Amino acid sequence: MKRIMFVCHGNICRSPMAEFILKKMINESGREGNFCVVSSATSTEEIWNGVGNPVYPPAKAELMKHGISCDGKRAVQLKKSDYDKYDLFVAMDSMNVRNIMRIFGKDEKGKVCKLMDFTDRGGDVADPWYTRRFDVTYRDVYDGCEGLLSYLVKENDI
Repeated sequence: MKRIMFVCHGNICRSPMAEFILKKMINESGREGNFCVVSSATSTEEIWNGVGNPVYPPAKAELMKHGISCDGKRAVQLKKSDYDKYDLFVAMDSMNVRNIMRIFGKDEKGKVCKLMDFTDRGGDVADPWYTRRFDVTYRDVYDGCEGLLSYLVKENDI
């Protein structure tokens, strides 16, 4: 089983969008037993007294437009101990990568990457917290997840 963790700053917009988009793709491909997909934050800004905030309402609404539910998801923080529990840490942007490395210290096994690296466009996933363009973020995340799933299936002969 391949264990994938998506990571963004607060775990209320981009990384949960990626988590639930990829889960839907996996389910539609009949491969749900081959993957574990979760998401987390590099910060604690959206976590209060140990309880994470739910997915940001506009991000949740954008997912719902595409028939994807994220009900029950709450922000959680990435921990150093996660490194040994997951096979791949997929960041939404370059700052996330820097913050992941701050938490992990090193990436000896090459587990940290960016989602847009699995597309022809490269770069960073647009952050809707600032752009307010949840549709653009959805497109970036969808394209990245499509490329990531294709890579994982091919690489692992699943």
